[in-house]
Amino acid sequence: MRIAVLALQGAFIEHEQRLRELGAECFEIRQLSDWHQPKDGLILPGGESTVQMRLFSQLGLLEPIREAITKGLPVFGTCAGMILLSEERLGTMSIRVRRNAYGRQLGSFHTTGHVTGIGDDVPMTFIRAPYIDAITGDDCQSLAVVDGHIVAARQGHQIATAFHPELDNDFRFHQYFLDICDQHRLRG
Repeated sequence: MRIAVLALQGAFIEHEQRLRELGAECFEIRQLSDWHQPKDGLILPGGESTVQMRLFSQLGLLEPIREAITKGLPVFGTCAGMILLSEERLGTMSIRVRRNAYGRQLGSFHTTGHVTGIGDDVPMTFIRAPYIDAITGDDCQSLAVVDGHIVAARQGHQIATAFHPELDNDFRFHQYFLDICDQHRLRG
């Protein structure tokens, strides 16, 4: 299994470490030529979503990424990656997102909770985190709620979290994503 990791900013190295520990090969997307490599999935890490969108456009990555996701490439967006998948940005997931919903850096926190399809006591590290204000499509489902706010969702081959599973030593979320990639490969 070969996973592309957007490496423009954010916690992409931590995602790569988790993927490798689970036996997946990964490579970094830094420019358009990187994008053309074969891949079974894509990770959009945290960082600053406005900067990432601007870099997408400048590097010619915006349309190829949007098109690949729309055609079925599995994608996992964390924090800013969730914002990128939302209706307001790439528009591939039927979600509306409130940016910096938990406040600035001082509003960062850690909790555990239930995630549908993964289990209980899933660690969740929130850093200047967004949350999902609304799910706007019937094919999109909430996976996790914290303090009454949706913090994880899935729509077909796309999953998004407001928190950072790559920063915890629990590999279940990355394994969940790799399982989605594997199912997609078998169907493809």
